[in-house]
Amino acid sequence: MIGRPASELIEGPAGALEVVVEGPDAAAAASEGVEPPRGLVVVAHPHPLMGGTMDNKVVHTLVRAFVMEGWVTVRFNFRGVGRSEGAWDEGRGEVDDLLAVLAHHRMDPAWRTLPVALAGFSFGGRCAAVAAERLAAQGQGLHALVLVSPAVRYGVPHVPADTLVLQGESDDVVPLADILDWARPQSLPLTVLPGAGHFFHGQLHTVRHVVRQHLAARRPVSP
Repeated sequence: MIGRPASELIEGPAGALEVVVEGPDAAAAASEGVEPPRGLVVVAHPHPLMGGTMDNKVVHTLVRAFVMEGWVTVRFNFRGVGRSEGAWDEGRGEVDDLLAVLAHHRMDPAWRTLPVALAGFSFGGRCAAVAAERLAAQGQGLHALVLVSPAVRYGVPHVPADTLVLQGESDDVVPLADILDWARPQSLPLTVLPGAGHFFHGQLHTVRHVVRQHLAARRPVSP
């Protein structure tokens, strides 16, 4: 486990979900007269049946990037992982988990009006893209969508044109050719890290930098 705050349990579609919240405290910001959080983001982890958890290093890097840019950041374990209840649901219930985590935290009065983002790595990127599609169908837009090596073989819908997609050139789990085949019909730009594999060993600092640049360039106006 990479250093992080203690987790807590919230109600999910298949039982309790384990979550960790990091970032600016909106209530403290208001009372102390400092800048409030810039947004609320939920970050999704890699495939549960392949060892993926919210303590994955790429997930941790995404969390750090958002926190450093002033976002309230929520990561969680999909059903059946860690302290989260339930069992693997082939990607269907996992998207429900992500949306439940978002809905739960948006009920907090301090965060209700914040811009919203989704992010995910590998299978988590696929789930974030599907969740974004569902939210859009409900008329709920996102301020940002950040996908790192999204697992396109599980079915990833088209995404907004301003989505940040990060991909390793030498990824042998989600090959660059597969990402290009998915992105090409959308004319969707990609950010490719030369020489990087699926887990971006030795290049996580670059991942963090690219995500921070993306967020800074589209920094929301505080409510």
